[in-house]
Amino acid sequence: MKKILVLAAIISTLISLVHAQKFGLKYYLPQQASYNPEIPTPQQVIGHEIGEWHISHDRLVNYMYKLAEASDRIQIKEYAQTFEARPLLILTISSKKNISNIEEIKGKHAQLANSETSGQLDLRNMPAVVYMGYSVHGNEASGSNAALLVAYHLAAAQGSEIEKLLDETVILLDPSFNPDGLQRFSGWVNSRKSHNISADPNNMEQNEAWPGGRTNHYWFDLNRDWLPAQLPESRGRVALFHEWKPNVLTDHHEMGTNSTFFFQPGIPSRNNPLTPKNTYTLTSKMGEYHAKALDDIGSLYYTKESYDDYYYGKGSTYPDINGGVGVLFEQASSRGHAQESIHGILEFPFTIRNQVTTSFSTLKAVNEMRADFLEHQRNFYQEAALEAQKDQNKAYIFASKDEYRSYHLAQLISRHQINIYHPKKPMEVNGFSFSADQLYVVPLSQPQYRLIKAMFETRTEFQDSLFYDISTWTLPLAFGMEYEVLSAKTFNNNLLGQPFSAEQKPAGKIIGQQSPYAYAFEWYGYYAPKLLNELLKRGYSLKVGNEVFNGADGKQFARGSIIIPVGIQDKTSDAIYNTLSQLAIETGIDIYALTTGLDYNGVSLGSRSFDKVQKPKIMMLVGEGVTPYDAGEVWHLMDQRYDIDLSLVPINEFSRIDMDKYNTLIMVNGRYNDISTPAKDKLKTWLQNGGTIVASKNALKFLASSGFGKFEFEKLSDKDSLTIRKYADISETEGAREIGGAIFETKVDTTHPLLYGYYKPTLPIFRNSRLFLKKADNSFANPILYSDSPLLSGYISKGNLDLLKGTSAVGISNYGKGVIIGFTDNLNFRAFWHGTNKIFMNAVFFGPNINRAAGR
Repeated sequence: MKKILVLAAIISTLISLVHAQKFGLKYYLPQQASYNPEIPTPQQVIGHEIGEWHISHDRLVNYMYKLAEASDRIQIKEYAQTFEARPLLILTISSKKNISNIEEIKGKHAQLANSETSGQLDLRNMPAVVYMGYSVHGNEASGSNAALLVAYHLAAAQGSEIEKLLDETVILLDPSFNPDGLQRFSGWVNSRKSHNISADPNNMEQNEAWPGGRTNHYWFDLNRDWLPAQLPESRGRVALFHEWKPNVLTDHHEMGTNSTFFFQPGIPSRNNPLTPKNTYTLTSKMGEYHAKALDDIGSLYYTKESYDDYYYGKGSTYPDINGGVGVLFEQASSRGHAQESIHGILEFPFTIRNQVTTSFSTLKAVNEMRADFLEHQRNFYQEAALEAQKDQNKAYIFASKDEYRSYHLAQLISRHQINIYHPKKPMEVNGFSFSADQLYVVPLSQPQYRLIKAMFETRTEFQDSLFYDISTWTLPLAFGMEYEVLSAKTFNNNLLGQPFSAEQKPAGKIIGQQSPYAYAFEWYGYYAPKLLNELLKRGYSLKVGNEVFNGADGKQFARGSIIIPVGIQDKTSDAIYNTLSQLAIETGIDIYALTTGLDYNGVSLGSRSFDKVQKPKIMMLVGEGVTPYDAGEVWHLMDQRYDIDLSLVPINEFSRIDMDKYNTLIMVNGRYNDISTPAKDKLKTWLQNGGTIVASKNALKFLASSGFGKFEFEKLSDKDSLTIRKYADISETEGAREIGGAIFETKVDTTHPLLYGYYKPTLPIFRNSRLFLKKADNSFANPILYSDSPLLSGYISKGNLDLLKGTSAVGISNYGKGVIIGFTDNLNFRAFWHGTNKIFMNAVFFGPNINRAAGR
């Protein structure tokens, strides 16, 4: 019996030792370091050792505040809030002396971007600035868990090495780029963790439910939003970035379980040509530090074999066009607390340790290469200033009849410390006349010259045909702007008038006196759908004009204009006027008072050419199989921009719901094979009775294959003209056939209800799929066709380009009294494709009114 008890004690001791080795601070932190006992360890605050559980965001925040309270090396502040009201924190970490002079240090560092005065700066005593960011994808959690350890070390470590680092470096530590996603993921894995940890890849813990923790509240990939900056997390982060303009920014991610560890540089042929070569030289030198650190702990890694630095909307690439160096780290993911891999059991603590290790190797590299990074930043802006002087183009000018869309583009650009102005006088752009208030001018001669070029350029030739992300993002095309480049002959600084101010939003008004008869507003404005929906929610009876009509003062209203007859409303004339006055200001849309319905030059207001607009009652299918990004973009558009009610209905609940509650169904890209036959039959009955389906991409293919509409697609051919290729070329050959994201020209019928609010015969559309919809035999059923020379910017293979020419971007098919409107492309891409949002909303509001003769 004694022997058994002794054996049990030994086993218990061994388990405790293994547990301590796996989760204790010594496993993660430098062996030679000593720590100030007055600084709390993570375990003392969060209640468990790092790696024992996944850190929840609330506990992460609590620890960071406790750390800041205990250490005079740290300043902490909340720089933004998520949609779910979670704080985004930045810890400014440096020596006590630097912290006491932090604003002065920040001010001097910012002068590196001023090419006129930066040459006078003494870099010898200037600290380098490092921005360390973790887990922009919430389910890539090793980053945020590592942040706890990195922050503790920087606050508590003692000795000459840490003192030198802190004296010569300002560290901006962002422990969670994506609080909502991190909280969602940690809740999933922690609530499904067994006492006896399962590493089975089929286990529930390792297979989180849709939409997963990768994304933010509206299911956006925040790592694609640095340049568009459409979301609160990104807006706060970009503002913070430019407040400091860090020399280095680290971006800690995870990848597939059977991988190892990746650090940049990535594939050299896929770098953005606007980024200076020295950026990659510095990245490569840093890589030697990461390699040594990982060698020392025996971790496998690779570099230069995948990922790229092309799209400036990613966290590891955005710094490259702002005088800094972005570094991507990718750690093989355990997803839960452990998972089987080709290398054995991959445990969560191991993934954290690699992130901690490369965080420290980054700091070591920056400290020892400090002069190189500071000099690089100064040279970046000095060289950009010289390039701007030599450039024969001197400014970009853009405008639109939609003043809010123009405003939002100017707002986006200005977030990146780019100066924008209104001109002093009216001008023409692309043959259209605009007032000075409608026009925006972006001079190229300013510090952000290279970033401006990246925003406005079109590019169709590339060194490499493979892209980790999109191959183009030309912002004026994304916003559907009229824009031109101004040369030295057409531009000088005397053209510039009032600087753009984000505080001066477009404000509409009622034009004319209070009317007892009717009001009307045009459909050009970005927030016209919001205005229309708000009136419908308040019980107004509204009509859309399908023909041109005229006001009393010669004002011509284009197709798609909305009329508000006063006499048929159940509201007083005063109440109507007050409501419209308020909404005009909020939406930036002018509303015109009409004193008569008579129009001998067009159509009178009682004409049959006006259709009543019904209030949309919308559901969107979500859940397993549906692409979360596409669904989230629709949800965000409806909820945040247009205040439109939207029900998110899981596919597995679809068969049980009462379809009569809705008149509109949205189906974004995804797989819908789990919809049962009885559910399909129910959907067909609803559609026959007058429902509207708005579908996109593979949802359209599903509907076509299920007998819902007459949609035919071009057959894809991946035949290779070469009969013999090397096996090593498989990945590149297959990848080059994809359309990763490019911009194409379409020809549009502006008389069609789907194009109400558009006034040009062509329209740029974003495409990232190989779904080619054949042109309909019915000539009325082709309102949007790809042109014969459609490529405007980005990469597409010749085979795909030949297939795309002349195909349709939308199909319209009648089904009983209902209609299916199917788009081959995502019109709401990443929330910054403002230029095609209106087409999507037209399908929702005006789809039921499309003449049945215009169907396939």
